[in-house]
Amino acid sequence: MTEALETKKAMILRAAAAIGAEKWTAAEIDQLRRKLLADHGVEGKTGSDYIADVLQSAGWKVVLTAQEEAEDQFEEEFEDLLHFKTLGDAEVSLMRLDELLRRFKAHGENAAAERVMEVGRLGKRRAEMISRNHKVEAHKRAEKEEIASWFRIWLENPDAFFDWLDVRKQTPEFLEKFPKAEEEE
Repeated sequence: MTEALETKKAMILRAAAAIGAEKWTAAEIDQLRRKLLADHGVEGKTGSDYIADVLQSAGWKVVLTAQEEAEDQFEEEFEDLLHFKTLGDAEVSLMRLDELLRRFKAHGENAAAERVMEVGRLGKRRAEMISRNHKVEAHKRAEKEEIASWFRIWLENPDAFFDWLDVRKQTPEFLEKFPKAEEEE
């Protein structure tokens, strides 16, 4: 059995080398699958997932979704985006997310724009989780609850968010709840 698998892997890698794709998307993998079938008949019949696994384990670049492609293409952009130790940190994170979202949308990079929104949703979930953790000090939980609402509002309406935030930070409730917020900035 092991010998047959090794032969199949070698068959896949030879056919892949013949095609010579720089990266393997679903389309290239389907092309490879059809080539194997045409060149080897029933012995070449192989599933796309198995082909992708063989290519990946051999060190070939496999990108199966637009989302993965966006993550790969813009990996540096997404690194280290979420910081919300303080309200000021959260605001900077949201500014960076907003900047990326606008840039990706302007260039028609829809998968990358969706990835930005996913990062925003992750930030909201993390802040909510911390806000509910009773092991965290009460004032920090309150900050995280505030930050979670910032992420929620940004996710719902990024265009109006920063205007809303400017108004929010001037409300008596906010100033009373977070008197040191202005010192952070």
